[in-house]
Amino acid sequence: MKLESVRITNFRCIDDSGEFKVGQVACLVGKNESGKTSLLHALAKLNSTDANLGKFDKERDYPRRLLTDYDPDTGVLETKWSLSDEDVAAVEEILGPGSLPTKSLTITKSYKSEGSTWPLTLNEGKVVAWLLSEAGCDATERQQLEGCATVKELLAKAEPLKAASPRITTMTEQVAQWREGRPVLAAIDVLNKRMPKFLYFASYDRMNGNVSLETLRNAVAQNPAGLNKTDYVFLAFLDFAGTPLDELAKLDRYETMKARVEAASIKISKQIFKYWSQNRHLKVQFSIEAGRPGDAPPFNTGNIMRTRILNTLHDMTVPFDDRSAGFVWFFSFLVLFSQVKKKHGNVIILLDEPGLNLHAKAQADLLKFINEELKPHHQVIYTTHSPFMVQPDDLAGVRTVEDVVKYAPDGQVEAVLGTKVGDQVLSTDRDTLFPLQGALGYEITQSLFVGKHTLIVEGPSDILYLQAASAELARRNRVKLDSRWTMCPAGGVDKVAAFLSLFGGNKLHVAVLVDYAQGQKGKVEALRKSKLLQDGHIFTTTDFCNQPEADVEDLFGNQLYAELVNKACGFTGNDALSTASIQSAQESSPRVVKKVEALLRLRPNVPEFDHYVPAFWLVQNPLWFSTNDVERAAALDRFEDLFKKLNALL
Repeated sequence: MKLESVRITNFRCIDDSGEFKVGQVACLVGKNESGKTSLLHALAKLNSTDANLGKFDKERDYPRRLLTDYDPDTGVLETKWSLSDEDVAAVEEILGPGSLPTKSLTITKSYKSEGSTWPLTLNEGKVVAWLLSEAGCDATERQQLEGCATVKELLAKAEPLKAASPRITTMTEQVAQWREGRPVLAAIDVLNKRMPKFLYFASYDRMNGNVSLETLRNAVAQNPAGLNKTDYVFLAFLDFAGTPLDELAKLDRYETMKARVEAASIKISKQIFKYWSQNRHLKVQFSIEAGRPGDAPPFNTGNIMRTRILNTLHDMTVPFDDRSAGFVWFFSFLVLFSQVKKKHGNVIILLDEPGLNLHAKAQADLLKFINEELKPHHQVIYTTHSPFMVQPDDLAGVRTVEDVVKYAPDGQVEAVLGTKVGDQVLSTDRDTLFPLQGALGYEITQSLFVGKHTLIVEGPSDILYLQAASAELARRNRVKLDSRWTMCPAGGVDKVAAFLSLFGGNKLHVAVLVDYAQGQKGKVEALRKSKLLQDGHIFTTTDFCNQPEADVEDLFGNQLYAELVNKACGFTGNDALSTASIQSAQESSPRVVKKVEALLRLRPNVPEFDHYVPAFWLVQNPLWFSTNDVERAAALDRFEDLFKKLNALL
């Protein structure tokens, strides 16, 4: 089961978060007191690994201003899940093929119950047919039981027949194994066991550098629940190192003990310094030594495991506890989470503000660990207000979190709407945007020259095509793109939303021209609904091409673009592309670029098609556009139509 979306209502500062999607890794970005922690607290209660976190507390969690009218039926969580083939197969194993007609599932939870509600619908006709088949009922028995649409009807008809038929008795006994004899509850029980639990972390405990093995072993034996949180990190380290506490404490030969601790040192050093890039000249060293009488209890007797960090540049070691808070935190985090799958199994990891003690570069190391070690096995949802915990290459996974307040024109509070989660990176609040601005700032300064009037396009080749068409139209004394427009590449439609937020925050005049293809339509519609743009400031290339999907290249038309590619790539003779070959390409999309890609993939020894090459060739050979023919005239008409609409916005 995979979590697809979440909606939280009536929980602390959250009146209604709105539905927001989550992927394999979701980053909740917002300033302090925006409600990020409350979101994780509420979600954890759906199916927590900690039984103490699985209940809603009326006084603590119910919105305080509504507490006098408390209603236990008030809903808090609405989560949507997708089922894997394995999930469906597990249900069908006890209910039969086709019994579960959908792979989508909604699970809700309210204040009144520790459990959750699963409005699951089954195809009971399939279940009835499977039960009869599994029981091996003969034709006569089937005739007596036919026409049953539900299992309840089947059991009612089967009751008087059980005494005369062991097969029917076996069938009813099989149904009796289901909870309350109901197939829907049987299916829920199967899926509930497969549902991931939520593992919530807020306090990231650090491992102690000195541990009394006898003291810890006695504590584990006498009262495991009373262990310090730092002890749990140490025990996780021993699991990671493959050295159980009991074995370690019983080592009575020097060479055996030395081999174990050196093996642990090598393994943990290799793992830690795969991700810790701040200082590559460190090594983790462990030793087991007898306690010295002058040391503080309990380190003055018995066997003490000590952790030290060797700096190979300075040829010296320092106690683990004396290293920087950031390193100790990072070490402890990696140790603890390297064992998550082994200890907790199938969990969704909720991280509240991880990496606060880390330098910006170390936060990048932490993201690398999350992506490489946690993401392949778990969904991860984490909160942050650090720009360095936002991944610029995965903005689709970012959700903005704001405590929304409406103000009247005179500045008075008009309405408190509570915490809202933005499913797109389209926040208008400057403080909420700050981490996104920081994350994208370097890329923007490297690639953009922002003017008063900014036209955002998807890539650099789009800019070259628009410049070439504008220059040719100007040469023919026709309408060109107004020079007041500054064109900026966003790097793809996924990043356009973030660019819009940044430009909108600076109160610039922005228009957008994006490609339109299957899979991008929802993103384009989200941009249209954004309040960061004035009405009529988003254009798609399909607005100027007579086809349902289009790129800027489609403004040229198939024949003209084929000619352009031939010139740019040096295709001649039988190798030259033509309108006929493009139209015959085995590609479902009408986009000319996709058709060209499909054709060139069939050619041996031809490198992958680079969209930028024809655009670059065109600006170097502007006279190619100056020929008078039907195809060029039609293309220039399309470009001129675009420029007229853009210029009208100025």
